[in-house]
Amino acid sequence: MNILFMCVANSARSQIAEGLAKKVFPEAEVRSAGSQPGKLNPFAVSAMNEIGIDISRQHSKGIDDLPPKFIVAIDYIIMLYRWL
Repeated sequence: MNILFMCVANSARSQIAEGLAKKVFPEAEVRSAGSQPGKLNPFAVSAMNEIGIDISRQHSKGIDDLPPKFIVAIDYIIMLYRWL
């Protein structure tokens, strides 16, 4: 199963979701990306460390940074945008 989490900057929400999904679904290929990638949010890293999940090696990336082999095999795309 291939799962992609997306948000705007790929700095917090989608990074946290990626880390959690990798823990819950270790057999799945889980990635995250942003429509306007930024930098990994240190508060996201800290929050995940509090529950024993290390996302410090993850980095912000755009959809174009993902391997084509993963993209064509995506089963689920989960959007984590905040609507006002």
